Amino acid sequence: MKATVKALAIAGALSLTAILGSACATPVPVGIIYTKVTTPVTVSTGELTYSKIGEAKCTSLFFLFASGDASIQAACRASGITKVKYVNYKANNICGIWGSYTTTVYGE
Repeated sequence: MKATVKALAIAGALSLTAILGSACATPVPVGIIYTKVTTPVTVSTGELTYSKIGEAKCTSLFFLFASGDASIQAACRASGITKVKYVNYKANNICGIWGSYTTTVYGE
């Protein structure tokens, strides 16, 4: 009986390790409990001066629902940018319960 319980505990621990350790590859650093990062996406050649900033956002809830348009095109449309200088990406996520993802475009 003790051997069976011990074997089940080991199998459970190994399964949990495999699940937590086999996360999908992502372009941003991801914390299991909390994520709050800003990363670069792209940059054009030339000066990094800008006169307009556009943002586009999407959100997720409980790893089950996601909605929104966080594309570069949506961010440009929101602020009238026609010439992109550079783009940053922000990800905020709390335990997969709530997530916010923002694309910020800087340009003219």
